Amino acid sequence: MSYTSADPGPPALRLASTGTLTYGLSVGEVLGVSTLNGARLIAGRTGLDRIVQRLNVMEVPDILSWVKPNELLLTTGYPLRNTPQSLDNLVADLDERGLAALAIKLGRYLDSLPAEMIAQADRRGFPLILLPNDVGFDDILNQVLTDILNRQAAVLARTEEVHRALVQIVLCGGGLQEVVDEVATLLDVAVVVLDGEQRVLAGAGPDKHVQAMRAFDAGRHAACGRGGCGIIGAHGTGDHLVVPVMAGGFDHGRIVAFSPAGTLRGTDLGILERAATVAALVVTKQQAVAAVESKYRADFLRDILAGRAGDDGRVIAHCDGFGWNLDRPVMVVVAELDGRPRGAPAAGADADGKGRGKGADADGGNRGRGAEERTAQERLAAAWTTAVRRHDRGAAVASFAHEVVAVVGADGFDSAELTAGPVQAMVKEASSIFAEHLPVRRTFSTGISRTVSSPAALPEAYEQAVKAVRVGRQLNGAGARAHFDQLGVYRLLSLVSDPEELHAFVRETLGDLAADDEPELVDLRRTLQVLLETNLNVAETARRLHFHYNTLRYRIGKLERMLGAFTEDAHLRLNLTLALHVLRMRGI
Repeated sequence: MSYTSADPGPPALRLASTGTLTYGLSVGEVLGVSTLNGARLIAGRTGLDRIVQRLNVMEVPDILSWVKPNELLLTTGYPLRNTPQSLDNLVADLDERGLAALAIKLGRYLDSLPAEMIAQADRRGFPLILLPNDVGFDDILNQVLTDILNRQAAVLARTEEVHRALVQIVLCGGGLQEVVDEVATLLDVAVVVLDGEQRVLAGAGPDKHVQAMRAFDAGRHAACGRGGCGIIGAHGTGDHLVVPVMAGGFDHGRIVAFSPAGTLRGTDLGILERAATVAALVVTKQQAVAAVESKYRADFLRDILAGRAGDDGRVIAHCDGFGWNLDRPVMVVVAELDGRPRGAPAAGADADGKGRGKGADADGGNRGRGAEERTAQERLAAAWTTAVRRHDRGAAVASFAHEVVAVVGADGFDSAELTAGPVQAMVKEASSIFAEHLPVRRTFSTGISRTVSSPAALPEAYEQAVKAVRVGRQLNGAGARAHFDQLGVYRLLSLVSDPEELHAFVRETLGDLAADDEPELVDLRRTLQVLLETNLNVAETARRLHFHYNTLRYRIGKLERMLGAFTEDAHLRLNLTLALHVLRMRGI
């Protein structure tokens, strides 16, 4: 029987059951230690990359109860000397329990190994090693375990050195890009940091490699457990390493290393984990700074819209510091989520449910909303910020409690062409971005004010945009887009400051038809509405309502007994039409 020497394999890495990444030696490396110079590989050459993390000695026949995964099992065959037939199934039993290899001494208790045992080891890729007779088990145990510990100590020392270098970068004011550059240099591979939506936050390496990682499904290959399971590439090619960027229990994205040549090693994962920790610190710091800046911007924009930010010169100068250009014709755009949970204040109400007054409450409403609503509001703000920045670099954008407000340039804007133009492009782009990553489909309605030429007129423009949102949604449903000038009579009705006056007008004009509690009266009100819409065309009304002509004539008579002779009184018809319009605006 011929035996072959084994070539040492690459450094090995495995994920322990605790989620801790533990380094070991491959079977090929174990065969390369000095105490095993005379060892021979009998079978299972394809398993030389199996990982050895511990060693065990077979002293009893029922060894299966005592073995553990990733063990190198040493034996003289003594426990099996009286039952050689047990050797036939020993390889399969050990392989199924995750052992790395079996090393055996022949000659004293066993003269040879069964051919079936060797064939089975080759089929399974389970290494069988013939040990030299002049080597003691204690020498093998000492040297292999020492090498494993030395390997792990060296890897940990290098990883710690890298961690200190990365932390120093951050302490010196470096950001994600500097951290990524350093990791790419250390590993000699391309590296990117992706956020939770697979957008590149920072990248280093050739552009084609960065783009390849951008398209890479990092979520599918992301780690399991706190440190990441270090899944390597598709089909085990070794071209990708992925580690999550976590901080405070929040997933901030992934850090991905990419080597098209497959040169990434398991030991590189420790460096990538340290980089992910430092990246989490950088991201957390950036988010904290951005939150403070965003709140300061939102507070100032709220003061402008409330008319308490000062004179125009002060407002324009202050806004220049934010990159906002208000020294030009502008309009206010308000975007508000549709389908707000019951009990949440309306767009025009403060947290106590009363009138808006002169500005939106930016914080009070957040406490009453659930996590999903807050997430949707944050995504709406991010979508609008991205869309507005692409079309108007000088626009002001801020997120309030239940809405996103943008003050955008209005040069050349024509309200008669609402279906086109830059504002409409912003709305469409924001809708597209907003819908990209939400697990549940949500929509938002948009209101646009008239054009104003000075900051002093912005409070009125803001109120117009808010009314356009509310009236537009009521008339057209979720996802409405309305300009204040296109609301028609509803614009006039919305300007009535006292809702009770409108309600009283409806009750006086429609009488019992103003109520919704009786289906028959609601049906009669629908008949009245269609009659007025068709300018009292009885035939057309009957066709729309699917009534017989005589049935409709009967209903007209009943309506006139309740409301008066509206078929002959134009002023009464006007009042009835206005009352029906007010009812359509109910809830605004």
